[in-house]
Amino acid sequence: MAVVSVEHLNKVYESRERRVEAIGDLNFEVRPGDFTCIVGPSGAGKTTLLKCLAGLLAPTRGTVRINGRPVTTPPEEMAIVFQEYGRSLFPWKTVRENVELPLRERGVPKDERRRMVDTALEAVALSHAADSYPWQLSGGMQQRVAIARAVAYQPKVMVLDEPFAAVDAQTRADLEDLMLRLWTELDLTVIFVTHDIDEAVYLGQRVLVLSSSPTRVMDDVPVDIPSPRTQAQTRVEPEFAALRTRVYSGIQAAKGRATNA
Repeated sequence: MAVVSVEHLNKVYESRERRVEAIGDLNFEVRPGDFTCIVGPSGAGKTTLLKCLAGLLAPTRGTVRINGRPVTTPPEEMAIVFQEYGRSLFPWKTVRENVELPLRERGVPKDERRRMVDTALEAVALSHAADSYPWQLSGGMQQRVAIARAVAYQPKVMVLDEPFAAVDAQTRADLEDLMLRLWTELDLTVIFVTHDIDEAVYLGQRVLVLSSSPTRVMDDVPVDIPSPRTQAQTRVEPEFAALRTRVYSGIQAAKGRATNA
């Protein structure tokens, strides 16, 4: 059974001045252990989709299900990592305290919390920074803190919204490889929203190409590049170039559709 099911999802924003249909009729499933990347033109409704997946926004029509159950509030099985890591971390709390927050909310006992936080920080290579404050860390390290907080929560599904857009190219490559390692080691199901086509093809087992608003799935691209993947080798493989071209062409077609609408 699919871990995540999106069935005829529709979202309309209405006000006195205008009506905007952000998501038209969206359908897809994510199987256990999948690493699914989602791309599309700017304004394609990717963030709206993510909020619906996470139970942060009610759809106008349609259903999101996690393990067969309709999502009406943030599901316990899901953790979210946002692009703006600086806003999601509390600067007056240490790295350990930031990572511990959702476990406190869940009522996890103190000794168990400490063990879970230690494991999460070790997974993202930040054990040495446990007593530091976010403002003392680089952007890439701060985003690793945000990822560690999601890992400590021990989710079944991890949803990431443009998580590496605000860091430099080298840090981005390191974080991409970190995500692939965590996905493998922790047996996660990952939904990864990105504007970066190369990143989507490098990370994903599949890439969903969304149309312009109102959003639909234009293409579901299987990525058959073998693992383990490496930045130096994978990105120069002919298969990588062919997949990149297919995804790029889909996004350009979506832009053309929006222009002609």
